[in-house]
Amino acid sequence: MSPEQHRKLKARLHRQIAVLRGRNARLDRFLDWIEDDRTRIYRVPLAVLLILGGLLSFLPVLGLWMLPLGILLLALDLPLLRGPVTLATIRFRRRMGRWLHRRSKLNSTR
Repeated sequence: MSPEQHRKLKARLHRQIAVLRGRNARLDRFLDWIEDDRTRIYRVPLAVLLILGGLLSFLPVLGLWMLPLGILLLALDLPLLRGPVTLATIRFRRRMGRWLHRRSKLNSTR
């Protein structure tokens, strides 16, 4: 993959993260911290711990929600994951949008 493609994938991933902004002040602070290049030393181990916690979701407190979050964090630092993670994020957002739209139609007809 060329450096130009890596740059485009990185920008695309950051756009998907930017969509989450503005919904909650705590989330915004967390996203600022996550996207800061100086936090890479913390981001990678945190991502690995989240992935391992997601794999151990049968235990109390841990859950499957940890797996996609860990993969998303890891994609910030591993160019190989950026394309698939961005694509999965876009697909998830579209499906959620359609589901919420259908749900609001059902609630408005009742």
